[in-house]
Amino acid sequence: DSELAKKAGVGAQTIRKLREGDFDESALLGVAPVLGLDGQALTEIAHGEWRPKKMESLDGLAQFTTDYNGMAVNAYLVWDPAKRVAAAFDTGADSREMVRFAKHHKLQVQLILLTHAHPDHVADLPALREETGADVFTPAREPLPGAEPIDEGKKFRLGNLQIDTRLTWGHSRGGITYVVKGLARPVAIVGDSLFAGSMGGGNVSYRDALQNNLEKILTLPDETLICPGHGPMTTVAEEKQHNPFFASKV
Repeated sequence: DSELAKKAGVGAQTIRKLREGDFDESALLGVAPVLGLDGQALTEIAHGEWRPKKMESLDGLAQFTTDYNGMAVNAYLVWDPAKRVAAAFDTGADSREMVRFAKHHKLQVQLILLTHAHPDHVADLPALREETGADVFTPAREPLPGAEPIDEGKKFRLGNLQIDTRLTWGHSRGGITYVVKGLARPVAIVGDSLFAGSMGGGNVSYRDALQNNLEKILTLPDETLICPGHGPMTTVAEEKQHNPFFASKV
C-alpha cells in the first residue's frame, strides 16, 4: 500500500479506504494509471454509470446461471437452429435446467466443451455427461478423467456452426475461449478470462491473462457477444470502451 500510495501521490490511509470500497474519485484517478487501469472507465463503474446493455435474445444461445457456494456461475448451450444439434459449455453447479431446456427444445447435445477445470465450472459434469451421452473436451493443460484434452486451434463442427479454440490462460493454466461462428452474430464463450467491466484474477499469470484477453478476445469483431463464466453477457465493443483493464489499450 505504501509503495502504491507513493507512486499515486496519495496517502497510505487513502489507499486503505479505497480497498475497503470508500469511493474517492480524485484518489482513484491517481491510482488507476499506476495499476495500468483506465481512470475514466474505472470511475464510470464506481459511479454506477455503466453496465453492459441488456442483450437481445439470440437464436441458438441460452445462458444458465446456478449457485455454487453462494457464487453465481454461468454455463451455456449453443445450437444450430436448423439442425437442432447443440454444445454445452461448462456445467455450472447444476445442469438440470440445461438438460430440461435441451429436451423441451428437442436439441441433441453432442459436445460438452469446458473452458477450464475449476470446480464451479465442472461441478455437474458426471450428471451432464450421463444425461446427454455427449463427448467431453477439456483444455490439455487442465486434464479431467473421461475428457479428451484439446489444444489451441482445435476446431469443431456443429451442424452449420464452426467452433474455434483460443488459449486464453492466466486465470487458470489452460483456460480456453471458444469462438462460435454461424449464428446471427459471433459468440465467444470466455470462461473466467474476461468479465463485463473486469477480468478473471491472474491466479497463474496476470500479465499473460491481460495479454491473452487483448490479443485473442478483444481482436474479435466488435459485435461479438462475450459470454463470461460469471456476471452478465457483454460485447467486444463495450469492453473495448468501458473495461478499465483494456479501455486505454485498444
